[in-house]
Amino acid sequence: MFMSYIHSIEKAILVFPFIALLFTIPFILHQYHKYGSIHKLRVLIIYSFILYLISIYFLVILPLPKVETVVWKPNMIRLIPFTFVLDFMKETSFVISNFSTYLKALVEPCVYTVVFNLFMFVPFGMYLRYYFKCDFKKTMWYSFMLSLFFEITQLTGLYFIYPYPYRIFDVDDLLINTLGGLCGYYFAGVFTKFLPTRDKIDAESRKIGESVSGLRRVTVFGLDFVLYFVLCLFLYLFWKTKIMWLGFILYYGLLPVILNGKTLGSRFLNIVFLVPNWKFFRMLFRHILLYSYYFGVPFGILQVVICFVSWFKPSPVISIVVCFMGLFILFIFYIVNLIWVLKNKKRFYDSILQVTYQSTIVGENEIL
Repeated sequence: MFMSYIHSIEKAILVFPFIALLFTIPFILHQYHKYGSIHKLRVLIIYSFILYLISIYFLVILPLPKVETVVWKPNMIRLIPFTFVLDFMKETSFVISNFSTYLKALVEPCVYTVVFNLFMFVPFGMYLRYYFKCDFKKTMWYSFMLSLFFEITQLTGLYFIYPYPYRIFDVDDLLINTLGGLCGYYFAGVFTKFLPTRDKIDAESRKIGESVSGLRRVTVFGLDFVLYFVLCLFLYLFWKTKIMWLGFILYYGLLPVILNGKTLGSRFLNIVFLVPNWKFFRMLFRHILLYSYYFGVPFGILQVVICFVSWFKPSPVISIVVCFMGLFILFIFYIVNLIWVLKNKKRFYDSILQVTYQSTIVGENEIL
């Protein structure tokens, strides 16, 4: 039984990178929108919380049986509370007057499953109190609801994938899990004395967010690119005109003038572009240079590779080598430029047109 727990956690660790990858972009956007920065401790807390939730979910549903082996059993639903006490009295070798039975009873199923269900929810209560700032009532409610979600998952046969439940729906699990969450709530009171408070993390995040980091600039570029694409799609559906140039002029030229130096992406991420004069033309040509550099140069490299293969018609081996060399050059091009931007170095298109960045995040001290 203990090995099945370990295997479930191993599978959770394997799945975690994929879940974390899906979560990362929304997380980055939210952090820059709210704080203007990404606090390292917050990253550790949030991603460890995700790993914890995946782990306890897998502990609940795994191992999965074969569909044909799952049949209806009348004892798969237990609605009488505190049945685990009767099970303990009937099924364990525990004798209160015999100390030698104490340790043996701990490794018997009707004991360690109860202990496991209790401790499984202790971290949940700690996260709720420390990071999510939940009080006692909210911790009890959320712990109960999470436990109910797990029990419904079991009752429905993993959302009707199985024709019948393959694990018992037990009201005692609801009680024990909720108690575990409340124990975690009280443990957090002692544990969190050694960690900075959530308010302090937020204040530090806003203080860091007063400056514009390289990753924040990259995020603005990515978000603006997506929104620009959505605008072009909208123009195509309704006007079917030269959408790329019209959308480019509207999004990167006209919009920053209307929004006082902000694109939609930079506004969401709390960044303003500071431009001395001729804002429309400077912002428009800045983004023409930006797109020409990051898309035009790679396109030119690919064209050179294609022309070489088309004109000289080398052997298949040489063609493959040339293609790989072209892709390698592209990889190096983007990596070098990404590192340069992440180091927060000013790029040539900003220097030429005298464009700088300013964060609109207000630090905690200024708020107070």
